[in-house]
Amino acid sequence: MSDIRFYEKPGCFGNQQQKSVLLGLGHRLEIRDLLSEPWTVERLRPFFANKPVTEWFNLSAPKVKSGEIDISTLDERQALAMMIKEPLLICRPLLQQGELRQSGFLPGPLLDALGISLDPHEDLQSCPMTDNVQVCEEPA
Repeated sequence: MSDIRFYEKPGCFGNQQQKSVLLGLGHRLEIRDLLSEPWTVERLRPFFANKPVTEWFNLSAPKVKSGEIDISTLDERQALAMMIKEPLLICRPLLQQGELRQSGFLPGPLLDALGISLDPHEDLQSCPMTDNVQVCEEPA
């Protein structure tokens, strides 16, 4: 199968479930710590492709959830600067296979290229620690 670089928050239950799906389909994973990765604008931006900036964010990140950061007011440059400074803000996982990249465990360029179709009745993106709201992380 395929080699996939999987950027996760270590210990995240949701990321564990996502990895299990990929491993169960025979993919090999190179696990990376999303929070300690030395991100730059050039490295991070391709993961978001043409998604709106609001979809780049982890909606359960404490600063987003509390309203301290209003993601609806941010442009691309501001969003990337915040995420590089504070990677907990990034919607995860980040997935990479060669030049293909995507954020979140949802239909997207990388999962589509691998032929992975997710069951619409099984939510593997939302945190199992929340009220089933589309988020990218459990509360800290």
